[in-house]
Amino acid sequence: MTAELDSSLAIEPKAAPQVTSDVAEEHVDNKEIALEGKDAAQVETGSVEEGPKKAYSKLSVWLMILFSGLAIGSDGYNASVIGNLELLFAILYPDALTSSIYQRLSNAFLIGMILGMLAFGIVVDQLGRKTGAVYTTIILVLGIALSAGAAGTTGTGMFWMLIIARGISGVGAGGEYPVSGAGALEATDEDNSYRKRRGFMFALLGDLSASLGYVWGGLVPLLLLLIVGQKQEKYELVWRLSFALGAVPPIVIFWFRLRMAVATRYRESAMRKQRTPYLLALKRYWRPLIGVASCWFLYNWISIPFGIFSSTIITRAGVSDSLVKNLGWGTVINCFYIPGPFIGGYLSDKIGRRQTMAVGFGSQAILGFILGGAIFPIEKIFPLFVVLYGIFLTLGEVGPGSTVVLLASECFPTSIRGQTVGIIAACSKAGAAIGTQVFTAILNSFDEEHAAKGNQTAFLIGSAFAALGALIAYFVIPDVSTRLEDDDAAWKAYLAENGWDANWGDTETKDPQGIIMNRQVN
Repeated sequence: MTAELDSSLAIEPKAAPQVTSDVAEEHVDNKEIALEGKDAAQVETGSVEEGPKKAYSKLSVWLMILFSGLAIGSDGYNASVIGNLELLFAILYPDALTSSIYQRLSNAFLIGMILGMLAFGIVVDQLGRKTGAVYTTIILVLGIALSAGAAGTTGTGMFWMLIIARGISGVGAGGEYPVSGAGALEATDEDNSYRKRRGFMFALLGDLSASLGYVWGGLVPLLLLLIVGQKQEKYELVWRLSFALGAVPPIVIFWFRLRMAVATRYRESAMRKQRTPYLLALKRYWRPLIGVASCWFLYNWISIPFGIFSSTIITRAGVSDSLVKNLGWGTVINCFYIPGPFIGGYLSDKIGRRQTMAVGFGSQAILGFILGGAIFPIEKIFPLFVVLYGIFLTLGEVGPGSTVVLLASECFPTSIRGQTVGIIAACSKAGAAIGTQVFTAILNSFDEEHAAKGNQTAFLIGSAFAALGALIAYFVIPDVSTRLEDDDAAWKAYLAENGWDANWGDTETKDPQGIIMNRQVN
């Protein structure tokens, strides 16, 4: 980025607000800061006296959001594409694709994601946001390359290589959550104008991008099948290209990540390469940790398993004999996720994060109970069933889908943000796995003659969990300051009061040449 470009995007410097305090003094990057009030909790709405601080250009902040969104979207694509490609595997390798292999293919990516979320949460806090971003991209691309090139002397051998490759991809994909969540949040704290729109920005980053990734996960195999004329001898080319194309977004953003600059918050409030006060963190932040983790768990419990209903819609349409139409209907269903982030992002900035989550969960529960109670007449009117089911999916994105990544990032201080995002995100994947198993067992317990009864049971149980999510979101998750510096100051004061010594800030990581800090933080 040239100096001329940065200058053209500069905003007139404003003096940083100053307050005084008689509580505690701490050192951040060899500078003293004063904390307002006598209680650490009182600092949450206060400010910090540090003198003028510099921030990065408007373009840099938006690029951080854009590329973080591309990374999350790439993860959505790589997570969803396997479900569509398994339709091809069943035709190409019917003997090798046993039920156990099928389950391992589905679970490998999920297990890898959980490991990546936990591991890279530690990496981004202890070694830096940039280090985590670079290595998670490398691991993801490596796993995708191995998936696209999977081979073996037998079909079973090829599937085992694919299972391992999918696990590697999952580690890289899971690492994106603490990397993108923490990095993008801190980028939006560089100026108050970004804070005011953070809810909408994060809805696009964490929800819309993932939803688009799921749409492309069905659309790409569909388009490739049409390109090759739906010829079965070309199916292997289709599945290999479908995997390979998932590497395009992470490769595109790799150069940008090599040139990432350190955000102001991490530069001043990191706890690099030192012990983390886990017990003190749990004592202070148990409420948002339990609240957000529970809501994300419930959200994935509902949203992921309800993908099962795509088969119901396909059956009702009478198109299950066509592979292309099956993929097409799956893509149409996933498109219902897209409106939610725009509505949820707007509400998040207007009425608050937890309030938006509660509204979305609650609305989804009400509609779900209606669908469950009247499933028999509704299923007889196919267009009505599709529309109501689509709105049910949209409401899930309006509430938890649009706000959960932001809450997982915003409720915690900079020094432990990566790890808390990783832990909460890992809980969400556990919800997806458990929910899928439970819902599948429910549906399988009813024969074809009573299939509608199974659908009704699933809707009612899913709606009950949505109602529980609304209650947790509203009564357990706290409201927090959108100014990250406030909670960082309170966290430092809390540790000092409890006798925990820390060296604050990142003085090791160097920003790339050409990145010009040209304005003060507002």
